[in-house]
Amino acid sequence: MLFTTTTTTKLVSLGLFAGVAISAPLNLAIPVHPRQNALCFLSGSTVLPAEVQDAANALANTITCDTAVKTIGNVPDVTSGAVSFSDINFAASGSTPLQFALDTFATANPVADTNLATLQSQLDVYIATEAGIRSEAGSLAIKVPKFFLAFQVARVKTAQGIAITDPGQTVEHLLGKVTKNAGSADKGLLTQVNALSTQLA
Repeated sequence: MLFTTTTTTKLVSLGLFAGVAISAPLNLAIPVHPRQNALCFLSGSTVLPAEVQDAANALANTITCDTAVKTIGNVPDVTSGAVSFSDINFAASGSTPLQFALDTFATANPVADTNLATLQSQLDVYIATEAGIRSEAGSLAIKVPKFFLAFQVARVKTAQGIAITDPGQTVEHLLGKVTKNAGSADKGLLTQVNALSTQLA
């Protein structure tokens, strides 16, 4: 078969067009938002306060999600280490948030013998779940047990001689956060929390 100059030109043009058609989907790919990627626990679209977003970002490589299980609202069950939020979900109990926190997140005696890694994992899943709830503009009752967990982590670090360089993570500061957010709680429970703040060994 003989190819004329015109035929050759048409074939080249057709080849170039086919190449563009094949590569087009790659060029038109929609970028994945970070929330769809690492921050699997952000189930809503509400913009988070900067402090909460920073805390969520810090957990990107720590938290895994089970999207088949929802815990509060549409927030997926989250896991850090061997701890899943569904196993320590205050909202699934019949207790008030502060009573649940005192019963569930107790420290050892002496305090220094507490397993800090487990306590930190418990705090991580609460921080992630709170971020998820905020992304849905949901209720923030979770702040009470979350701050209590942070308070317990600070107590254990102090007892174990681990320096706390962030003034927002000291026992004294977090005691204020717990009592402020649980202001309507039973006074006896608040008394227990205040007593814990003096037990640092």
